[in-house]
Amino acid sequence: MSLTVAAIINTMEGLFPPALAEEWDNTGLLVGDVNQNVERILVSLDVDEEVIDEAVHQNVHMIISHHPLIFHPVKNLLFHESLGKAIRKLIKNDIAVFCAHTNMDIAPGGINDFLAETLGLTGVEILAETKGENLFKLVVFVPQDFLDQVRTALCDAGAGYIGQYSHCTFAAAGEGTFLPLAGTNPFLGEQGKLEKAAEYRLETIVPQQKLKPVVEAMLKSHPYEEVAYDIFPTAIEGRKFGLGRVGCCPRPVTLAQLTEKVKSIFKVPVVRAAGDPEQVISKVAVLGGAGMSYLYAAKKRGPSVLSQVT
Repeated sequence: MSLTVAAIINTMEGLFPPALAEEWDNTGLLVGDVNQNVERILVSLDVDEEVIDEAVHQNVHMIISHHPLIFHPVKNLLFHESLGKAIRKLIKNDIAVFCAHTNMDIAPGGINDFLAETLGLTGVEILAETKGENLFKLVVFVPQDFLDQVRTALCDAGAGYIGQYSHCTFAAAGEGTFLPLAGTNPFLGEQGKLEKAAEYRLETIVPQQKLKPVVEAMLKSHPYEEVAYDIFPTAIEGRKFGLGRVGCCPRPVTLAQLTEKVKSIFKVPVVRAAGDPEQVISKVAVLGGAGMSYLYAAKKRGPSVLSQVT
């Protein structure tokens, strides 16, 4: 079974929305054709010559990496230099490259949540907020017999979340009018005749990153040829997103014990630590990647240790 590059991107961006990425980052499809079929995927931290050679050897059609192959604007492609050589080999072998970097770090369920969960931290919070969620009000007018169908489609696509509640909507009954003109194929009524229809005004909240799939689901589930709907910005604050996580250890441990735990859990031969090995640790901050610039943020949140995984 094969999927297109576009289908895989839709799945990845649903999990790790590109809007969450830092402004300096470069995520998404960096090399390739969205219409290309993919049967084999290679997942890697970086896209270097060794990884590309492995992809060619394994007949891979797409590489999904964490670190971007192309980070800065490219002014030229010289095939005797490393970047040009890599891109040339990818193109010659029809290998697409997709990157999910800081958006994967920041997204709920992403790298930093994985680190916190793997270490067994409790009461986990964001270390450093980077983005807030913009919320929109979606209003659509639906014939009464299709209210449940459209409502289900909206909520299944990501609308209707308020705090820890899902499927939050409001519907009010009313009467809609429309006059089908020449060339139309109305679900209700006839061309040239004013139609009055019993309809519901259905409204719900949609986060910005879910707006496109929610609207697509609404249009697909709605019976009308032309759907009447409105989208309004709101002043309501949605979820907060950010880099790193802070949480409490299941029980206090020394720095030496925590170091050994990290070494064992992540199956790495070496863990570097700075500080008193006998210091008792009860609160830990974790951060995927180089996090020296977040030391001050960690200090403000009160953890005894900032654990970086690179």
